[in-house]
Amino acid sequence: MNEANKKFIKTRLWDNNAALVQMLGLCPLLAVSNTAINALGMGLATIFVLLVTNVLVSVIRPITHKEIRIPLFVLLIASVVTALEMMMNAYFHELYLALGIFIPLIVTNCVIMARAEAFASKNDLGLALKDGFFVGLGFALVLILIGVMREVIGQGTVFQGAHLLFGDLGRYLEVTLVADYGGFLIAILPPGAFFALGLLVAWKNHRDIKNKEGNI
Repeated sequence: MNEANKKFIKTRLWDNNAALVQMLGLCPLLAVSNTAINALGMGLATIFVLLVTNVLVSVIRPITHKEIRIPLFVLLIASVVTALEMMMNAYFHELYLALGIFIPLIVTNCVIMARAEAFASKNDLGLALKDGFFVGLGFALVLILIGVMREVIGQGTVFQGAHLLFGDLGRYLEVTLVADYGGFLIAILPPGAFFALGLLVAWKNHRDIKNKEGNI
């Protein structure tokens, strides 16, 4: 992998991570990350929407007039999210019910509109596809980390409910770390999401400062 590709990927996964740096898409990030599986489901959904919308926006950019680009992008995103919602309702119904209103709210996720407007509408198909995948992956990884942190502290389990996403095979992923754990309620309530996100942001900033000092 050449240096340009490494920089492209690192920028999206770390240096300018949508959740840890840009602080975009915090509504689903904080609302559905009470368990690792909910977080994983929303993360995969976000990656899918970013990939498809980036591709569509890049493909139609030569024929898109600047006056109508924003309404058109919103229409494309809404169409992709509606298709995703119908697929999840059909094939992952219990997870669909668990995520609830936050699936259609992907339409309002600022990360998706930002990448469509700032990048996909100005670059070719290959770059738009890479951008959508790695921006979505960076967002999903943060979402999953928060989900794991909250589930471990709040319930003493990891990937509880994995069968909602992976079927019967998912039951092998379900791990109970502490038997008869009484739970830590605040971790699975909305404030727990803010604490977990704050810890991750602080850890990232600490690493960045250490790396910068090491390069001086």
